[in-house]
Formats: sequence, C-alpha cells, structure tokens
Amino acid sequence: MVLGSLVLVACGEDLPNASEPSGQAATQAPEPEGRIAFARGDPDVGEIVVYTVNPDGSDEEQLFFDGHSEFPHWSPDGTEIQINCCGDGMIAHFVDPDTGELTRTLPPPDPSLELYCGNSWSPDGKRITCEGYGADDPGLNGIYTVRASDGGGLQRITSTPHGGYDTPGDYSPDGERLVFARFIDDEPVGVFVTGLNGSGLRRISPPGVRIDNAGAWSPDGSQILLEVYASENVHAEIWVVDTDGGSPHELAITPACGGEFSDPNAYGCFDPAWSPDGTKIVFARSSADGTRNIYIVNADGNGLVQVTDGGSDHQPDWGTPDTA
Repeated sequence: MVLGSLVLVACGEDLPNASEPSGQAATQAPEPEGRIAFARGDPDVGEIVVYTVNPDGSDEEQLFFDGHSEFPHWSPDGTEIQINCCGDGMIAHFVDPDTGELTRTLPPPDPSLELYCGNSWSPDGKRITCEGYGADDPGLNGIYTVRASDGGGLQRITSTPHGGYDTPGDYSPDGERLVFARFIDDEPVGVFVTGLNGSGLRRISPPGVRIDNAGAWSPDGSQILLEVYASENVHAEIWVVDTDGGSPHELAITPACGGEFSDPNAYGCFDPAWSPDGTKIVFARSSADGTRNIYIVNADGNGLVQVTDGGSDHQPDWGTPDTA
C-alpha cells in the first residue's frame, strides 16, 4: 500500500500531515524517534493486519504475513513486537520489526488457564502481562504475568470479582505497579492501579464516565492516559489523570474529540499511547463516517497531525529506537 495525501478537513480546518509541520515552532521541533506499530482493517484480505510507520507518516510496512494479527506492543529495547495472531494455542507471538517475520512463540504455562498475553512489557523487558480466564473456574479470572523469554514463572496480579475480567494496561516506569481496566458482566467498572503483589488497589478513572480500555502510563511516571466516554451516546475522548487519580481532565485536542454519534462533525479519539520520550501522544481518531486513522499531538493536546490514511487504523503503539 502507498500512503496518499495525509490531509483531513475537519470542522472547517485543514489538519497538517505529520511530514509537513505547520508554524515556526513545529518546524524547529526535532523529529520524534522510533516507529509506530498499529492495526489496520484490510478490505483486500478481509482481516486486521499489523503495520509499522515512521512518526512522519513515511515508510509504512506490513508486519506478519500469515493472516489475522492485531494488538501490537513493542519490547522496551525496540527489538521485538508482540502481536495477537494465529489461533494456535500459544499465549504470545513475537515478530521481528525489521522483517515482519514471526520469530518465536510462548507455550501456555498452566492448563487450568486461558491466557492472552502481551498487552504490556515490564520496563526491563523480562515479563509480559496476560489477560487470564479460568478454563473451568471463573475464580481464576484476573491478570497474570509470565517471563517474556519462555512463558514460565507464572505470577498472578489481580483476582476479579465474580462475573468479571481484568484487562492489563501498562506497567509503571519503575516496574512496581500496573494500571488495568475492570469489567463486570461485560460492563466497565473503571480503571485501577495496583501493586504487582495485588496491594494498594486504587481506582483512578473519574466516577460517572465509561471507560473502554486500560490506561497508558507516561514515561516519567506522573500521568496516565484514559479512553473516556462521557455517556453511552457520544464518541470517545482522551483524558489525562494523575497516577493517584487526581486532576482528571480531557486532553484539549483541536478539533475536539467527543460529541454525539448523530453529529456529523463529531470525532472520536481512542487507543492513546505515549511517545517514548513522553512529549507526544499517538492515538486513533474516527470520523462520523467510520473512517479511522492514526494521529499525533503534543502532550498538551496542541499540534494535531495525521500519520496514516488507511481508513481503518487503530491500536497504535510507539516503539523506542532499537537499543540492542
């Protein structure tokens, strides 16, 4: 696929593409490093497929060529990307970001559990989180971690109330806590932070709003990004909250996120993640016609630019440059 013109007209304004920064300050700003992995609904093959792209929208390349793949997550050192794929009973799959080829898989560590791993990596790259379900016992539902090297060393982090499940988000940068989303009877309860031994559980999402995924922890450890729905009939917004739940507020992106589904000028913003240096935020943005693409803003919400124009792009994760 070839990236076309990355210009979107929204609310009467032309948004710059990532390779054409606007304004003197944008021109002087250094180009962000790393690459962005994301999932794209590919109409040619009728499946979701993982790609990578530079932050300026250049050099878009497909990862993994053997069918459905999604939920990409970069290793901390930039040498691997974990993806969900294959339906082969393995709990995690890893691809080479340079070749796109599958390099290794991890076997399930416990037959009593159904584990879906790779949602996030520990900061040292030694462990990955897993969304876990009891194969026959719902009391085993919760978040687990395993060694990224071989899938061993199973450890349990959370125990989910009856009828619920927990979806892991990021580790804290110091590797001592985890942010996650909890659902009961498929309804969102909130986003929480917990210690890796299950202690210190604290809800950080504001009351009275809906959440749809786990949070993204800032590289400096001070804030967490949330995907928030003010009500059931509006598009998603990106919120920022302190790690103790304080100062929750919407990220002031222009044109704004949110708005009624029935409003043709409303946009949804979802799947937020930080750049490796914490200065920018990458996310998916949808329009009223269902088009979804990857965008970048500065951490304060200014400087919105479009990165991709695949039309069904989401689940971005911004990887650090290869340090191996």
